[in-house]
Order: sequence, then C-alpha cells, then structure tokens
Amino acid sequence: MFRNILLMIAALALAVPAAAQDAGTPITIGRSHLVSYGGEETARAINVYLPQGYGEGEESYPVLYLIDGGMDQDFLHVSGTSALNALWGRSQPAIVVGITTRDRRAELIGTPGTAEEREAFPTAGNAASFRAFVRDEVKPLIEANYRTNGMNAVIGESLAGLFIVETWLTEPELFDGYGAINPSLWWDGQALARSATAALADGNARGRLLVSYSNEGPDTQEPIEMVAAAAGEGACLLATPDLTHATAYHTLTPTVLQYLLPTGYDFEPEWGFTVPCAQQGAAE
Repeated sequence: MFRNILLMIAALALAVPAAAQDAGTPITIGRSHLVSYGGEETARAINVYLPQGYGEGEESYPVLYLIDGGMDQDFLHVSGTSALNALWGRSQPAIVVGITTRDRRAELIGTPGTAEEREAFPTAGNAASFRAFVRDEVKPLIEANYRTNGMNAVIGESLAGLFIVETWLTEPELFDGYGAINPSLWWDGQALARSATAALADGNARGRLLVSYSNEGPDTQEPIEMVAAAAGEGACLLATPDLTHATAYHTLTPTVLQYLLPTGYDFEPEWGFTVPCAQQGAAE
C-alpha cells in the first residue's frame, strides 16, 4: 500500500512541470484577406505584413506588392528582408502585400507563346486578367484598409519578373517602382524585349525599373539586356554572373528593396550597401 502511494506521488510530481509549462503565444506578423478572382473557387489569399511600429502611431507607409506572395511562396522571406532592411535604414519600412498565384503560367505570362511553348504550357497567356485583378481588387483593398502613403512598388522573379516588366511597359502607372529579378524574357522568342523600344515611345512617364540576370546563358541574358538598353537611364541593370536562378532571388532582394524604396542614407562603402548597377538608373 505504502509503495503504491509513493508511486502515485512520483507520477504526480512528474506531471506537474508539464502542466505548468507555458503553452506559448502565437506570433502574428500581419493579416490575410481572401479576395475573389473569377469566382469563389479561385479566390486568392492576399497576405499583408505590417512594419514594426505600424500599430503604435498614425504614420503612413509605402506598399511593396509581391507577386507569388502566398504563405508557401515568397511572402515570408521577402517580408523578413524588408524588416531587416528597415532595421539598417537600407530601405524604407513598408507594408508588404503578398499576392498569391496558382497557375503562374496562366496568370503571369502575357502571350500564348510559340507553338512549342503552347503545347508545353497550354494555359499561358492571361496576364492581362491577373493585372486587372491587381489593379481593380487588390490595390483598392489595401488602400482602403491600411495607412498607405501613395508610394507603390512591386517585386518578383522569373515569371513574376516577366509580368512586372510587361506591366512597366504596358501599364506603367500601376506602380512607382518595379523590381524584376531574373525575368523570364526569353518567353515567346523574346517578344516582349523586342517590343520594348516601341512601347517606350508612347510618351508615358514610368517609375524606376530594376532588372537582373544571373548565370543562365545567353538566351536568358540577352532579352534582359535589351530591355535595359531600351530603358536607358530609366533602369538599373544588375549583372550577377556568380549567381544562379536558384540563388538570385534571396541574395538580391535586399539590394532591390534599397533601389525601389531608398532612404537617402549615404552609407560607408565598407557596409556593402551599394546598388551595383551595370547600367545606372538613378540608384540611391
């Protein structure tokens, strides 16, 4: 009997610390909105990161729109980079708006492509509809619910970069700054790059554009250089042959944000906070 009592006491003693442990508190970095895109079944999550201090005052902030901004896409790492940049004064604190994509080829490519590309990617070519969604649904939602200061930039890579360059050429008033990391301008026989000079003759004002290329071969590099050349002083070209398609996005995002949302700080060279444009487009 006495032995059983001791065993019960020992069991209770072991259970008490587990029960007393803190269950933890959820970490919240922002909000998520579900926005209809062509119907309820295709509704998109619009994820919003709020910069440090947002809830403590009445200050307004620039907005960084992120294409491919789902929770399982690029939202978390770009939001984290934005926060770190702001901590160092490298780029302005910003509201990051992650726009989720599903069929990236349908939503981010503007033309059906060559016959070979159409066979491989039959849904491609509906970027205009997705752009209208960003313009008519996403931006009004953000401007109505958050303290924005009127400055809007957009960032993305690969197919999202293609979408961003096409937007800069065809609807330049949509954003004030455009960051296209390794854009897939090889699509459709480099058609978008080849049309850049004619598109830029429309006389429309355009915000700053940054494009980059890495070690992916001439078919990828050539059209990016073509767009930068057509843009002239209106663009910054980042040449990063030491990077690959897999390593460029996370590596270059701090630099791209510094270019798109400059603070005006004059950093010492040893800090490494430079925007090394092979072609200079008013980088700060």
